[in-house]
Amino acid sequence: MMSDYIVRATAANAQVRVFAATTKGLVEEARVHHNTSPVATAALGRLLTAGAMMGAMQKGDNDKLTLQIKCSGPIGGLTVTADSKANVKGYVENPDVMLPPNKAGKLDVGGALNLGVLSVIKDMGLKEPYVGQTHLVSGEIAEDLTYYFATSEQVNSSVALGVLMEKDNTVKQAGGFIIQLMPFAEETVISKLEENLKNISSVTSLLDAGNTPESMIDLVLDGLDHEVLEKMPTKFECDCSKSKVEKALISIGRAELQDMINEGKTIEVKCHFCNTAYHFTVEELKEILRRAKK
Repeated sequence: MMSDYIVRATAANAQVRVFAATTKGLVEEARVHHNTSPVATAALGRLLTAGAMMGAMQKGDNDKLTLQIKCSGPIGGLTVTADSKANVKGYVENPDVMLPPNKAGKLDVGGALNLGVLSVIKDMGLKEPYVGQTHLVSGEIAEDLTYYFATSEQVNSSVALGVLMEKDNTVKQAGGFIIQLMPFAEETVISKLEENLKNISSVTSLLDAGNTPESMIDLVLDGLDHEVLEKMPTKFECDCSKSKVEKALISIGRAELQDMINEGKTIEVKCHFCNTAYHFTVEELKEILRRAKK
């Protein structure tokens, strides 16, 4: 089986750029790590897919991108981070959220998120990271990102994201594409793109019909002279470690650490992003407290 990857392409003399991805493996891995419900898997899977493609848009090797949604719906919120090599990780606040299907009979991601704010945080190694924020327009994530690109980055875009579940609630298909118009794009190019997009039912139906990122790009850019520039792997990867978790423990403060020590039991701390559990004995906690006092 071909593992997950992203294809970057350009069309009509660089008037259009496109990223297309297949992400079934990484979304399934996230589902296993977090034991997410179907609607939480769909929401997180869409945001991870977008994060992978937006990560791949970054220029610097050490650039980091965070997509954060804070929302009023029962899912509570989602966070995804990606690097420029399209390694992504992420989590949802409430992985157990259950909702009836929406009017279209699909997983109700919009209902799970409801009202909220999408923040895009780009850390390019400067003193301050760039932060762009928009309100959620639908909570379905793809439309919210389309709106973000238009309002915060002034780039006309079309974002499509999809996650399809098997009957046993594992991930059957996942992927998406992001099309972006350059400011100098001609009307004829824009109208051809719009016409092509009208003929596309959904990303999940394309993937389920056996389409690859390359063939999705062929459909989206049909009739426009296009070339594939790059194909890059994407995966769910967390860079947590016991020493990083230790740093987080130092930051919670001495009083809290002392309380943990007083309980006299080994504690378990889980990484938000991948749910890996790290254990700290009373002796280790005492050593961390000693270091926190320095």
